[in-house]
Formats: sequence, structure tokens, C-alpha cells
Amino acid sequence: MKYALLLCAALAARASDAPLFVFDNGLGRTELSVEQQTELAARTGYAGILHAGTKDIPELLAAHRAHSMKVLGLYTGINISDPTPAFDPGLPEAIRQLRGTGALITFTVNGKVPGDDTLAVPLIRQVADMAADAGLRVAIYPHYGMHIARIEDALRICQEVNRPNVGIVFNLCHWLRSGDEANMIPRLQQALPRLLLVSINGADHEGDWDRLIQPLDRGAFDVRSFLAALNKLGYRGPMVLQCYNIKGDREENLTRSIRAWRSF
Repeated sequence: MKYALLLCAALAARASDAPLFVFDNGLGRTELSVEQQTELAARTGYAGILHAGTKDIPELLAAHRAHSMKVLGLYTGINISDPTPAFDPGLPEAIRQLRGTGALITFTVNGKVPGDDTLAVPLIRQVADMAADAGLRVAIYPHYGMHIARIEDALRICQEVNRPNVGIVFNLCHWLRSGDEANMIPRLQQALPRLLLVSINGADHEGDWDRLIQPLDRGAFDVRSFLAALNKLGYRGPMVLQCYNIKGDREENLTRSIRAWRSF
């Protein structure tokens, strides 16, 4: 009996220490320096940051080292509706700076070219090859309203790109916005072989972004059951908190979300 209690306590401690990363949109992306953002993430219990764009990478890495944290990755992409579609010109240097860190290059594909991936695929292959040379992976990020909007779209383009270091992100809020909640288990099963990252947040079952992106302790959607399903299916990759446009005090919101995460 004593051994069983000790084992339960150890498992509970491990669960409470499971890392949760955070998008920089919850850290004052346009208001605070990367050093200040990293300090805030560390103070509130997060394992590291998913950073938007390709600037300030040396500063980001230095701040994470100072707090014994890990840079989860970058958020970038392309717009195939541009006259000459191209990735961020700072991306090759950012990838070089991230060499060997294991950071993910999360990648959106925006634009309005229905059913045609031919503009995106060569560019993603270029990014994937640069990333592979640096020991990094590329995670296609389905975003509601973009060319790659759904999990099925991200999986399709992964197959077309045909690079071993390319996978996908499962974004809880964008998946809910697509109206696919009824297919949760089959969609997770479909995504799992390519799944490199999962983003979570509190959410209702439907509505606009103010309802689909909330602190983790709010909303009618059962995030705990979603995480349990992922765990049962065998997902052991990183998790990141989405914070886009959440109102209120950012530190309070971050603290509430990390408490909810630890309770899960």
C-alpha cells in the first residue's frame, strides 16, 4: 500500500511537470523584448516560446539559455496569392542560427488558389531541405481561412512535399472553427503519424475567435478529454498554448492556464 501511494505521488509529480510551451502572442509580442517575454514565460511556468517571425533569434536563444528553457520554434509561412510567392527572406539565416536546437519551423500557407498546391510545394521543399541541413523539422500549420486550412489539407501537402522532416500541427482552435469536432478521434488518428506539435487553449464548441481561444481554464470544450485521447493514441510530442487576442492581464491569463494544465 505504501509503495502504491509513493508511485501515485511520483506519477502525479511527473504529470505536473509535463512541459507546456506558449505562443509569443500571449507574452506581449509587440510590446516586450524577447528577453522580457522569455522572463515572463519562465516566471509563469512555461517551458519555452513559439516565436513569430525570423528576427531576434540570437537574443531569443540567449534568453532561453539564461532561464534553462527551450525555443520551441518559429511561426512563419507563405502567401501563394502574392505575385511572386516567397518565404520570409530572413528564414535561411534564422534556420542557420537555430541549427542543432531541435526547434520547429511552423509554416502556414495562405492565399486563395483553390485546390492547387503547385505554388506552395516547391517552396516548402526548399524550406524543408534548409531545415534538414540544420537538423530541424517543418510543421505545416493549418489555419482557418487560409489555403491550408484543415488537418486534411496539411496532410495532403505533406504527402506532396515528400520530405521526411515535414509534418503537421494540430491546432485546437482552428480545428474547432472548421466544424470538425464530431470527428475528433478519427482526425487525431489520421494526424498522428505526421504530428509534430499540438496547440491548445480553452474554447467553446463554436463561435468566433473570442470563444474559440480562451485561457485554458475556461470554455465548454473538454480539453482534458482531448488530451486524454491524444495520450491514449500515443502522442508524446510538444504542446503549446495559443493565446491570440485573449483580453485581460497577460500574466494572470498565463498563470490561470498553467494551473489548468497542471490539473490535467
